[in-house]
Amino acid sequence: MTIDLTPSPVRLHAVAGKGQPDPTPELEQLYRGFEQELLVPLWTQIGDLMPRQPQSKAVPHLWRWDRLKALAAQAGAIVPVGRGGERRAIALANPALGGRPFATPTLWAAIQYLMPGEDAPEHRHTQHAFRFVVEGEGVWTVVNGDSVRMSRGDFLPQAGWNWHAHHNAATEPMAWIDGLDIPFSYYTESQFFEVGREKLPPAERTTAERSYSERLWGHPGLRPVSMVQAQPATPLLAYRWVDTDRALADQLALEDEGQPGTLSLGHAAVRFTNPTTGADVLPTMRTEMHRVRAGGATRVHREVGSSVFQVFDGSGTVTVGERTWQVARGDLFVVPSWQPFSAQASGAGALDLFRFSDAPIFEALHAHRAQVAG
Repeated sequence: MTIDLTPSPVRLHAVAGKGQPDPTPELEQLYRGFEQELLVPLWTQIGDLMPRQPQSKAVPHLWRWDRLKALAAQAGAIVPVGRGGERRAIALANPALGGRPFATPTLWAAIQYLMPGEDAPEHRHTQHAFRFVVEGEGVWTVVNGDSVRMSRGDFLPQAGWNWHAHHNAATEPMAWIDGLDIPFSYYTESQFFEVGREKLPPAERTTAERSYSERLWGHPGLRPVSMVQAQPATPLLAYRWVDTDRALADQLALEDEGQPGTLSLGHAAVRFTNPTTGADVLPTMRTEMHRVRAGGATRVHREVGSSVFQVFDGSGTVTVGERTWQVARGDLFVVPSWQPFSAQASGAGALDLFRFSDAPIFEALHAHRAQVAG
């Protein structure tokens, strides 16, 4: 079979309009010449290439956790975990991105499901990744030989090109969400992938309460003097829910006492950071936890770059662009670039939201912009 690698030219048409040349036979002849040489004049494309504000190809969308988990459980009974497929991970596909398994043009999010006794094989890739656990207990992730417990509310980042595997030591299945910068790596053609060992040694299948990384780095405000060099991604492999919960609760308590600390009235937020620099945990992704107290609401916020949210606890109403949804524990939704977002807690308790975004990419490019109203 012969594959035709000849590029397809962009078909140009002379159209009357503001700032456009008059349609004439000579203009049509010029456009045919452009096509033959694979050239495209800016004056026919400027509205698409340089809009007045970001026009994301993604759209706001909501995925229901109960439906995702049911399908993941069904996959657990049918689809094995092993070499080739590597992970039983089911990605969110934004309906406006042409069937690609991308939540946004830069972010990948998936539910991963591991059956009791199963092992997800060791591999590494240049894409940065994290795991966030909305429910369950009993899976350990092993990063460069360090066995790290995964429990509800825990945030577990892992920088690119680190060996990692997972094993479920419990008697029940466990599901969590994975977040990666796969689309960004895909579009920039920068990805590498390598398989690791077929089986982990017994020493790396231990289920210690605290991992090596936590014993070294998991002490707030304290840095080991033996590790003074700044690292581009966090060396701490687990940010525990007990600490996150306490930080959010303390912010709201300070607000009750008339002290500053919350992002806005009734809205507490914390950002997971790299203890060696104070910057984001991963070079391409920002991760945060937000809490909106019962009856409270966030301000309307929009920014350059996209976000994926998961409801960790509580219930409420979220508005993204022109879409409004009632959400509950586990539900995931997408906020495309420059789309306004707001949330309101509608239940008896607080609404807790986990968020990750591509903000560090745009900040590094000096292209980030945000706007807050209300």
